[in-house]
Parts: sequence; structure tokens; C-alpha cells
Amino acid sequence: MNNDLVKNLIKKEELDKALTQAPTPGKHLLEPFKSKLWMNGVRVGIMEGYQVVESESEIHKNDADYWYVLEGEAEFILGGALTEEFVREGSNGDELGGKGIEGGQKITLRAGDELFIPAGDAHLWTADLVRMIIVKVKEK
Repeated sequence: MNNDLVKNLIKKEELDKALTQAPTPGKHLLEPFKSKLWMNGVRVGIMEGYQVVESESEIHKNDADYWYVLEGEAEFILGGALTEEFVREGSNGDELGGKGIEGGQKITLRAGDELFIPAGDAHLWTADLVRMIIVKVKEK
């Protein structure tokens, strides 16, 4: 078998293990999705947010975000304008960050909910505990 073809394979057992681990504070991609997929250019993963009370706002100029909530809930703020806007380091100007959002709309996503955020739209999210599938979609 060609190992190059299966190096990014994630078996159900690995998924189950990732989803049964105790959460850790902050926002992060769960393993093995981060090392097997995300770091190899496949922009799909499971994002965990635990005890996230503050969040940096962001705009992706060229990429849209697709979110699917597996468990828990997250509060998103969508649209509006970034406050204290800056260009993210290492992004070649394609990613903007901010301290918050002015004039955005708050929504709560729960298990089973989906959200598509087009490229260029401001957003941020917070959560007590959430695990969501994130897919980055090149739009521009």
C-alpha cells in the first residue's frame, strides 16, 4: 500500500478519541485533524472552544468559513466593523483582526446548526464549551 495515499486517513476510532477527551481552555483545532489535515493544507478540522469569554474578531478577505456544531453552543457576532483593526502577522494582508465588532448581529449556534460566513464578513465567537467542524472555502 502506498503510505502517501493514507497519511491523512483519520479512522473512526481517532475521531471518537478526539471527541471524548476532556476539553482544554481556549480555542484550538483538535488532533489528529490539525496535524493530519490542517497543517497539510486541507482546511477542514474540528475546532474546540472551552471557556472562551473573549475573542479576537476577524475578517478573511479570500476565504469563507463553514461551521457545523457537533456539540455544545457558541455565540457568534456577524457583520459590522472590526474595532481596533490590524493586519494579522504572516497573512500577506489577507487576514484582518480586531478587538471586537461594532454593529454586528449576535446569534447562538447549537448542536446541529450550520453557518456559512462569506469572505470579507467580520465575525467572532465565544463559548462555554463547543466543538464544531470548520471548513475553509476559497472564495476569491
